[in-house]
Amino acid sequence: MSRLCELLQIRVPIIQGGMGNVSHAALTAAVSNAGGLGTIGCGTRSPEEMRRLIEQTRQLTTHPIALNIAIGVSPHTEALIELAIAEQIPVVSLSAGNPAPYMKQLRSAGITTMAVVASVKHALKAEAAGVDLLVAEGVEAAGINSPLELTTLTLVPQIVDHVRLPVVAAGGIGDGRGLAAAWMLGAVGVQLGTRLIATQEAAVHPNYKNHLVGATDLETRIIGRSVGRVRRVLSGPYVATLEDVSSLDDFNAKTTESYHVTGAVDGDEVNGYVNAGLVSGLVADIPTVSELFERMQREAFEQIERVWADYM
Repeated sequence: MSRLCELLQIRVPIIQGGMGNVSHAALTAAVSNAGGLGTIGCGTRSPEEMRRLIEQTRQLTTHPIALNIAIGVSPHTEALIELAIAEQIPVVSLSAGNPAPYMKQLRSAGITTMAVVASVKHALKAEAAGVDLLVAEGVEAAGINSPLELTTLTLVPQIVDHVRLPVVAAGGIGDGRGLAAAWMLGAVGVQLGTRLIATQEAAVHPNYKNHLVGATDLETRIIGRSVGRVRRVLSGPYVATLEDVSSLDDFNAKTTESYHVTGAVDGDEVNGYVNAGLVSGLVADIPTVSELFERMQREAFEQIERVWADYM
């Protein structure tokens, strides 16, 4: 059993990323049932909404699940920490903020903690705070990203070189080659977001899935850079209107989670947007989560064996 699988009590070294307000029970349960770690993203949802979502997920799986709390996004961070403890969630993922203030509380409850980091500095701070696992996320990832904009290929090995904790790679990974590459960089596994949207269990609009399947390598774009924000999305009619946003307040108002739900769940990219990572250009089908995980693991080992054979 790998270091990651042993720590999280899973069978497959794949973690589902937090998906904010488009996170739902069906996909989370499917990831956990397929051997990975399914994650329920809190987004801006209230503790009451999250309690119902946790209950729905547990009706679909008995395997470990995680709760992702985006510290700088959620207006309910402290209440969600308390909810995770009360609901005995085995793993909590913290992103978009400093995890340190919540570590004592979570560790006292016996909860395994993950922190999403975007630089060596952030990784060292998270390690010092007492987290159990780091997710090194490059700017290839979907949605809100660090303004530092380090790439997964360069970020992961640098963090691995500077910390003692296990490191998971995130951003731009969607097939077995990406999993093999992550291992070669020193990561113990991968976190997926965009690739899991294009699965049969994902309860998003078919327009979103089909847009991903038909996406080219140039289909995603960064919005918000001019106002100090970095968010990676799929190109679309609504996204095009954001080019003229001139202030941070205006950008924040036009990129709330409600607009993401409009694009992702309602399938309306005229009045909303969808998050998507650079891996979009690699998405070619819509398998079940189980099929995807089996294929990724098979491809990863085949890729490693092929390269090894070439050099023997």
